[in-house]
Amino acid sequence: LEHLITTYGYPLVMAGTFLEGETILVIAGFLAHRGYLSLPLVILAAFVGTFTGDQLFFHLGRHKGMAFLDKRPSWKRRSERTFRLLHKHQTAAILGFRFLYGLRTVTPVVLGASGISPLRYLLLNGIGALGWAAAIASAGFVFGQVLEKMISTLHRYEHWALLAMVVIGFMVWIWNLYRDRQPPPE
Repeated sequence: LEHLITTYGYPLVMAGTFLEGETILVIAGFLAHRGYLSLPLVILAAFVGTFTGDQLFFHLGRHKGMAFLDKRPSWKRRSERTFRLLHKHQTAAILGFRFLYGLRTVTPVVLGASGISPLRYLLLNGIGALGWAAAIASAGFVFGQVLEKMISTLHRYEHWALLAMVVIGFMVWIWNLYRDRQPPPE
């Protein structure tokens, strides 16, 4: 397990944060606390993954516009909330959308479709992506510290704690997948 984590940990963080990734990033922060990964490299991998994914979705929105959202009913519902947020607080929305659960993937598409300058988005997206990666990875790291203080013999239970985080993260992912496929309320 240790070999798998040290070998594939950073690419998995990058892939996991490309679309969503809070759970995988918290787990990676925890693993950095346990010494399996380096926290600065976890933050870097998460930054690259989230920044790249957001840039891709921004350009999809820019080139495909609302037609792209119309084909995805669950995204369409969330896009209305995002447009309202953008209308009031454009800069804050670009910097902080990653912290608003359920809007993380749809927001870059909406931003692209709304006609925001690609250069402005690139700069603000970079700042926001770095802040998000550092905050969420650090939360996982701190979680490991708190858990270690609570359980002085954490090394005996670290595999169970990791398994519990993965199972909970998987259950949240399945729940969101199920919720997104439900028809909108009439």
